Amino acid sequence: MGSQEQYTLLCLENPLLGNSMPSMTPLPQYLTNIASTDIQGKGDEAMLQKYGLKPNDAILAEEKHMGLYEDLIQNHDAKLIAGGAAQNTARGAQYILPPSSVLYIGCVGDDHYASLLTDACNAAGLRTEYLRSPKNSPTGRCGVIITGQDRSMCTHLAAANDYELSHLKSAPVWSLVQAAKFYYVGGYHLTVCPEAVLTLGKEAAEKDKVFMLSLSAPFIPQFFKSQVDETAPYWDYVVGNETEVRTWAQVHDDVEEKEDVKVIARKLAELPKVNGKRKRVVIVTQGTEETVIAVQGEESVREFKVHVVGQEEIYDTNGAGDAFAGGFIAGIVEGKSLEESVDRGHWLASLSIKELGPS
Repeated sequence: MGSQEQYTLLCLENPLLGNSMPSMTPLPQYLTNIASTDIQGKGDEAMLQKYGLKPNDAILAEEKHMGLYEDLIQNHDAKLIAGGAAQNTARGAQYILPPSSVLYIGCVGDDHYASLLTDACNAAGLRTEYLRSPKNSPTGRCGVIITGQDRSMCTHLAAANDYELSHLKSAPVWSLVQAAKFYYVGGYHLTVCPEAVLTLGKEAAEKDKVFMLSLSAPFIPQFFKSQVDETAPYWDYVVGNETEVRTWAQVHDDVEEKEDVKVIARKLAELPKVNGKRKRVVIVTQGTEETVIAVQGEESVREFKVHVVGQEEIYDTNGAGDAFAGGFIAGIVEGKSLEESVDRGHWLASLSIKELGPS
């Protein structure tokens, strides 16, 4: 392995719906973690009522929802998509980067859905190093009922909750970690194995590699505040949308501004940082509004317009943020400027919303 091309990007998060690729495959440049299968099918009000769901919502599955996934597959012409926010981002980055550039790490079950995930990632040229659930949990699944323009998402995390630090530190996987030059972690993983996130952050700081984190969802900074704060000194790049950064501000008493995204971005940029060789960059997306960028030590905050997509072209906005992150990170990995990297993110997001899910 050592003499071959190195995988550049490593992504860590919780996968939803594998097998490792052969050892002769070049090592990845990018690593991520959290895998799942997205099962998307068209439904109606009767189906929502059957499972006690709302037209435009996102919840964790309970026992009453367990039949939803096969129902979608058998009766609603469901499309199976490799899911998990960081896994979406990893596939997006690999779409742009040279072959064998990106590696994704997460935990799956020993089942058919894990095989589907592996096949989908292989088809995208994305290498996976999945831990098989030590608790024999099934692969995580996200059932998506499409009613008109609404998406009702019901997620069964299952094996996505079972990731262990020992897998990251195992000799075969750790050799990939050491080979990678960029680390990207989805914030959801802070709910599963924060020790793994910290391990990557410390490795990046010690070896002067790039460490990136996505806030992922408002509940992450709200209910996992201490885990977010513990990783903050290692962030070289942090990505979030306007709701996520506002939630971060709301749970920190020393942050006076709770609404102005540009002011909050500046505050995030100036948080204490371990690796002083790199300035922290904060990226805040705002849907169709300008993306905000704040850089540590720079007073001015930059704004970048998104790519315009006609309303008639928009098919599904689910996963657009993941796609933006994939395009942006690909730009950073290739040494592009901030302006070029943001533009790549906007371009990939504009492609994503014209398709069903983050496909």
